Amino acid sequence: MSAGRVFAVGATAGLLGDSLFGDPRRGHPVAAYGSLAGVAEKALWRDQRGAGALHTLLCAGGATALAAVVSRTAARRSPAASAALTALVTWAVVGGTSLAREGRALAAALEAGDLPAARERLPHLCGRDPRRLDADGIARAVVESVAENTSDAVVGALVWGALGGVPGLVAFRAVNTLDAMVGHKSPRHLRFGWSAARLDDVMGFPGARLTAGLAALVGGAPRTALAAVREDAHRHPSPNAGPVEAAFAGALGVRLGGTLSYGGRVEHRPVLNARRGRPVAVADVERAVRLSRRVTWAALGVCVAARLVVARCPGGAR
Repeated sequence: MSAGRVFAVGATAGLLGDSLFGDPRRGHPVAAYGSLAGVAEKALWRDQRGAGALHTLLCAGGATALAAVVSRTAARRSPAASAALTALVTWAVVGGTSLAREGRALAAALEAGDLPAARERLPHLCGRDPRRLDADGIARAVVESVAENTSDAVVGALVWGALGGVPGLVAFRAVNTLDAMVGHKSPRHLRFGWSAARLDDVMGFPGARLTAGLAALVGGAPRTALAAVREDAHRHPSPNAGPVEAAFAGALGVRLGGTLSYGGRVEHRPVLNARRGRPVAVADVERAVRLSRRVTWAALGVCVAARLVVARCPGGAR
């Protein structure tokens, strides 16, 4: 079995596993990695970029190196062992089913008129301050989080899996997890988390563009989605969330962005798809979740096809 077929079989099986079972409730390897990274942060923290770079190198680099060793060992044993490892790691690093479940649980609370429950649950999905959000404000936050996390929790990992196999999958999730932990602009992490945030921007770049392109392709309104990306994506403060959220906004026919609050810090972000979109309603959460799932499977197809083509090229890994 060639390297391309190993990835195709393993990534497909892993994504099916995520669809069927979601994330494990206990003993999730990403959570274990986060705990170890937290311990390392306590030991290494200094209000300096250099200390943060060392933290990023040790945590993300160490996880990737370990994945490379395990991957080589599996490949030496048999293609079946390598495919099984790819499936297991894919299942561990993607989070599309958990994302969909959280989005739908929030939508159910909003549809039932239980705003307190929705406010209590929103931090499970994103870092927004829910205390001053009404039902439509929470719905907008959920749609934006579903869009961004389609790239961060699924597509980006598949892209790096196609590029680098199991080490690529692990490297992407390790960096993305570090960014979530220390990459935000809090006083403690402004310098320490700089390297993790910048590396996450670099690694998230291809997955975000693929997510945006596929959202436009499978979202039912390609012209509107592409127009929103072209006109508004660059105005978003995040180089990767901008194209993804703009594409989802155009595909769904809604407006995203605007004023939001993170931990008491108010941000005034540009409105995406402002000329063509309408305000987000609760019903749009389910539409966003369905779009996310379509993008997920389309991304798998693209990544598998690309990996198989590369494997057949002269000099490609077989």
